[in-house]
Amino acid sequence: MGRLFWIIIALIGATLLLLMANNDSASTLGIANDDFARFAYMGIWGVVLGSALLGSGIPLTHFLRSMAIWVVIFLTIVAGYQYRYELQDVGHRITAGLIPGSPISNRDGEGTITVTLAKADTGHFEVRGDVNGATVPFIIDTGASSIVLSAEDARRAGLNPDKLSYKTPIMTANGMATAASVTLDSIRIGAIERRNIRAMVTADGQMAGSLLGMNFLNTLSGFSVRGDRLVLSN
Repeated sequence: MGRLFWIIIALIGATLLLLMANNDSASTLGIANDDFARFAYMGIWGVVLGSALLGSGIPLTHFLRSMAIWVVIFLTIVAGYQYRYELQDVGHRITAGLIPGSPISNRDGEGTITVTLAKADTGHFEVRGDVNGATVPFIIDTGASSIVLSAEDARRAGLNPDKLSYKTPIMTANGMATAASVTLDSIRIGAIERRNIRAMVTADGQMAGSLLGMNFLNTLSGFSVRGDRLVLSN
């Protein structure tokens, strides 16, 4: 080990002397100084690793097998990073397929939050939202001016539809209906949350589901349809 140490020191010293001697010419032994420094650096590490292998008594085949495994792991990590967005997209599709209506939240390097929704088999964008801490399924409806909760979903969110006053006329898939105005403590779609937001509640039997309307969508910095996906930007 003592001899190896001095050999490495000598190699480093010789490399430095050559680089300093050829600083003005910008090349050493016909190679650009930067490239020569890199080659020397890798060569010194090769000496270190080779000496460690010889001194350890590990069979060469075992060493090469281990090195190959580490190379594969390294290349896999690099490939995963290079194709992270494509893999993320695959993950979105798998999650949406396993759990319909699941919002997929992401945060970019600038801190912007986006939530991606997949189109349902019905042709609509549907999402499992959270209202006052309770899970509520929504259909995204840009034609609705407000969030509209069915009586069943309102109860699930802790509201009491029986004590509301239904005075506001609204248009539903079943025709004209009347709704009551309420204020929701919170509504959350993926990682996007809004508090103290107005909503409408319909009476029993007037709606089978709930709508996520424009008074929520207008609080976003933007939303866009990309093929069979809807992307909400906080």
